[in-house]
Amino acid sequence: MLTERDLLIYLYEDHLLNRHQLHQLINETKKFTFDDFMSPPAWLSRMIPCKQLNTIKEALRNQKRLHAFLTTARPYKTWTYLDDDYPPVFRTIPDPPVILYGKGDAMLIHHPSRLSVIGTREPSASAKSIVYYLLKPLINQDFILVSGLAKGIDSYVHRLASYYGGKTIAIIAGGFSHPYPKENLQLFHHLGEKHLIISEYPINEPIKKYMFPERNRLISGLSFATLIIEAKQKSGTMITADQALEQGRIVMAVPGSILDIHTEGCHTLLQSGAKLVRNTYDIVEEWDAEALNWAEIATKSSDFRKKS
Repeated sequence: MLTERDLLIYLYEDHLLNRHQLHQLINETKKFTFDDFMSPPAWLSRMIPCKQLNTIKEALRNQKRLHAFLTTARPYKTWTYLDDDYPPVFRTIPDPPVILYGKGDAMLIHHPSRLSVIGTREPSASAKSIVYYLLKPLINQDFILVSGLAKGIDSYVHRLASYYGGKTIAIIAGGFSHPYPKENLQLFHHLGEKHLIISEYPINEPIKKYMFPERNRLISGLSFATLIIEAKQKSGTMITADQALEQGRIVMAVPGSILDIHTEGCHTLLQSGAKLVRNTYDIVEEWDAEALNWAEIATKSSDFRKKS
C-alpha cells in the first residue's frame, strides 16, 4: 500500500494530477489515502473531475506499475511538500514545487547565504573578469552561488565556485536524464558529484520550452537576492528578475556600457530600482541586512499542517 508521501510522488510522476491540484489536495485535507482515490469521498469528487478520478483509479490498480514504482532504486534525493526537510524557503514563494529532486550534496539547499547569479548566454569579453571580481570574495565568505547551468554567465558562475573551492547549486529544466545544454555535460556530471543539481521534474522527463520559466522561479526563489550580470532587454534573465520581485527577493544588477545590448536589461532594472552593484561589498551589505530573516525562515518548522 502506498503511503501518503508515496502516493503524492506517484500522482505527480505519472502526471495524474497537476501541481495546482496537488497543492489543493495537500492544503485542503488533513491527510489523503490510497482508499480515498479508489472510493472517492464527496470532498475529493468536488476537487477532481470524475473522468480524471477514473484515470487515477486505473493507474492505482496497475500492480505492475505500482511494484516498479516502489522497488525502483532512486540514486538521488527526493523532497516532497509533505517532508520536514523540504526547503522552507520555497514555502514562501507563489506556486512552490510539490516535488523536488536533488543530485549531489542535498544539504547545500539548506545553507542560508545563497545568492543567485544569472545573465546572458552570450557574454561580453569582460564578463568573466566581472564574475571573478564580484564573486570570488563571496566564495571565500562561504556563500553558495545558485544559477541555471546555461551557457554563458551561468556556466561561469558554476565553474568559478567549483575551481576556487566554493559550493554551487544548479537548477535545471527537465529531468536528470536530459542534461542541457550538451556542451555542459561534463560540468553537469561534476556538479552532480561535488555540488548540487536540483530539478522539479522526474528523472526521465524530457525538456520542454515551458520548463525554463518554471525553472527560473526556483533560481530566484532559492536565494535572498538575484544578481544580474549582463542581460538583453528581452530575455529569460529579465523574466527571472520579475519573478524575484514577485517573490519579495532583492534584485541587483551590474551596470555596463550604454552601447552594449547585453547590458540594456541591467540598465532597465537599475532605472526601476534594482540595487546597483559596483563591488562585492554592495552584495554583502544586502545579505547582512537580510541574514536574520533568512535564518528564521531556515529554522521554521515545516509541519505546515499542524500550524493550520
